[in-house]
Amino acid sequence: MNQSQTLLLDGNHAVSWAARLARPQVVPVYPITPQTPILELITEFHANGEMDAEILTPESEHSVLAACVPASLAGARVFTATASQGLLLMHEVLHYAAGARAPIVMANVNRTVASPWAFWPDQTDSLAQRDTGWLQYYSESPQESLDSVLQAFRVAEQVGLPAMVNHDAFYVSHSLEPVQVPAQATVDGFLPPYAPAQRLSPELGSSWGNVVSQDMYYRHRQAMDEAMARALAAAQEADLEWARLTGRAWGILERYRCEGARVVLVALGSLCGTTREAIDALRAEGIAAGLLKLRLLRPLPQAALRAALAGVPDVLVLDRDHSPGLGGILHQEIRGALYGLERAPRVHGLLAGVGGVNVPPQRICELVRAAIGRAPAFESTWG
Repeated sequence: MNQSQTLLLDGNHAVSWAARLARPQVVPVYPITPQTPILELITEFHANGEMDAEILTPESEHSVLAACVPASLAGARVFTATASQGLLLMHEVLHYAAGARAPIVMANVNRTVASPWAFWPDQTDSLAQRDTGWLQYYSESPQESLDSVLQAFRVAEQVGLPAMVNHDAFYVSHSLEPVQVPAQATVDGFLPPYAPAQRLSPELGSSWGNVVSQDMYYRHRQAMDEAMARALAAAQEADLEWARLTGRAWGILERYRCEGARVVLVALGSLCGTTREAIDALRAEGIAAGLLKLRLLRPLPQAALRAALAGVPDVLVLDRDHSPGLGGILHQEIRGALYGLERAPRVHGLLAGVGGVNVPPQRICELVRAAIGRAPAFESTWG
């Protein structure tokens, strides 16, 4: 594609376009609702001769990721996609991929985990994988999903860690909007061919998978942590460069009407769009409210969170996820990031949107009015 163009795309097909533009050489995939349209459009591109990649269709998601790892270690750019139970089936290999420092990029469509069986937007699937060593982006719209996949490739390959780009089932995956699809030359300039100096190769005589000593393992985990720390700066640099090329920047945090706010709501993904409407309504009735959208969960931008929320009297964390026995996962992440902060806010955790239930702006306004000035419960509460 020689020129940028505007196409009417849903979130899943925006991801497929991003995968095509990134020029991956190996794409193992397995269908699962509601991710399957990503796979379908990629195979259509391939059948039409518009995508030069080795498309593999193994027998399960576990095998998909098992195919991704050696391809990446051999020096190929690798893309895949999944959702919910598929991501959970990958769990063992998620750890292995991160430990092997394989910069695979995967799109995950956030969907409820079984049981009971359901297909609604819920972020428990990816948040349950936050300790596997993958970078985690969360997207609010089809345009952001397209841009995030391309940025994720750049960051992952710079720091040598895999990256996961998450968007909510149906609210993003199946919602249509005009999407700016950049020209191939723009993406090629942003994302040069992946050519790692260290890779599995008979010529190099390299290998992976030997048993290591305690000290080697210890140093390996330290190196992973250092790579995660570098990813923060790399993500910011990638976003700035993307803004220079396309005019679009997303940041790692987005602050919406936070100036002088006495209450700030924190959320991930599609819930942020609804929350903006609630913020506007609250401001109109004289309540100084703002939104802090967290786009990058791993690495968690703790310093930026502390700077953004210091001195705010009340923070409401909206969780579209659920950890039985703990509550909201995002709630605990934010509380941990703010621990020991001078002028720390009161942090209220609200389990809003679990299982994909609708959370209209009016309900968010009610939650804010009820929380202002009230001591927060230690646990997350059902909102």
